[in-house]
Amino acid sequence: MKVWALEGFGVAHILQEMLTYKSDYIRAPQEVLDEHWQVLEVAHQISFGYGHLTWEWEKGIRSCLHPMIFAALYKVLAFFHLDKPWFMIRIPRLLQSVFSAFGDLYLFKLSQEIFGDRVAKFTLFSQLTNWFMFFCITRTLSNSLETVLTIVSLYYWPCIRPSASKISWGSRKWALAIAALACAIRPTSDSYWGARTLILGLTFLVDRWMGLQLWSSHSYRFRFLAFSSKQWKLSSLVAWSLAIYSLLGHKEFRNNRSTYQGRGKICVHSTLTGPHVVGFHGVCPPCASNSFNVRWYWLTTIGGPDKSNGRGKRSPSTHDGCSIKLQLAILFLAVTNIPMAFYMSMVHQRGTEDVMNYLSEEAYRRKVKSIVFFTPCHATPYYSTLHRNLPMCFLDCTPSEEKRALDESDRFLVDPVGFATEFAKNWSTPSHIVLFDSQEKLLKEFLALHNFQEIKWFFHAHFKVDRELQASVAVYTWKGQ
Repeated sequence: MKVWALEGFGVAHILQEMLTYKSDYIRAPQEVLDEHWQVLEVAHQISFGYGHLTWEWEKGIRSCLHPMIFAALYKVLAFFHLDKPWFMIRIPRLLQSVFSAFGDLYLFKLSQEIFGDRVAKFTLFSQLTNWFMFFCITRTLSNSLETVLTIVSLYYWPCIRPSASKISWGSRKWALAIAALACAIRPTSDSYWGARTLILGLTFLVDRWMGLQLWSSHSYRFRFLAFSSKQWKLSSLVAWSLAIYSLLGHKEFRNNRSTYQGRGKICVHSTLTGPHVVGFHGVCPPCASNSFNVRWYWLTTIGGPDKSNGRGKRSPSTHDGCSIKLQLAILFLAVTNIPMAFYMSMVHQRGTEDVMNYLSEEAYRRKVKSIVFFTPCHATPYYSTLHRNLPMCFLDCTPSEEKRALDESDRFLVDPVGFATEFAKNWSTPSHIVLFDSQEKLLKEFLALHNFQEIKWFFHAHFKVDRELQASVAVYTWKGQ
């Protein structure tokens, strides 16, 4: 694994290794559909003049700054006549992979600046082996770019550094500019950066109240805070952001991804500096997307200095024991994350991506005339993947002003046969229909009645997530009269 080689390499080679790591990942994309509907579909509309805009864009409540990045990329592809299915599907994620590689690089540099080489390497290892970051960070979500910009801005932010007075004015300007860009791309970032003044004031009071002598002489206070002012700033920002995000009605793990690296650095530092800072670990609550938090606690007890000889140095036998246990711990971390990373990224819920990749190739060969999606709304990518201005129709789920009113998607799931029968009275017969196996079983008779036959089947998932099991995706084509 590439991570094992990081210790002997310089920053430039670290970037090269991470770019290779991220680029390998884009070969088998999977279902995270907001990256299409909220970014690439908008970018496709801007660049090529066709693409579906969801109600958020029609109401003007989202920023077009992030989609503009990929719109420019699409323009470049079109200029060089590379707007073919293979490139249209893979190149946007490759660009995001480059962004995420720079995020990993600056995560390493920031950790090194604050905590030193040892914590920096372990933090980077945790980042690269974390299954959720592997799953999400190379996707073209606004959260992904927000995460990268946050970590880069923190690197240049003076108050985060141990010696803020030595930071040049140019660094301060970079920090402000990048933070402003993060807020422009995703306004919720303001909850992270808006806390800066509050955190600085609180840090000042803590420094004056505790005093340097109190940190070393009053162990109960050290156990309560368990970090110096530089960690206090970072952990306070994380705690503030988590509190603000917790107030939102719509919650997803990826929405607070910009705090993951901060929690990771804090946890790694607190564990690698010895078991005397165990009390601080409560600041880093474990979650599904940051599963290494608890496991680093075990690394604390095996990676800390041995105090038995009174000088804070390890005896040779203790060093050997720690080395073996540390290797086992790292192996355990990798084994429990890497299989999950590959399963979630290359197997789970891949059918909706595969079916549109297939239809894109068929449309390029002019074998597709029109498509109807009998699926829950926004279940597949759309024009940004098909890249052909063909008639397509999916079931709408725009929020209604009437309370408890069912949208098209809900009505279809309640009564697939009744809805499809009514829907077919006003349609222009499509050349293709896409639907999940759970609805396909109920619509077999309807499809046969309208002269449709199955031509392709794609695996989708082994287990259900938020609805009934959607094990596969089927494609039907019209046989004609």
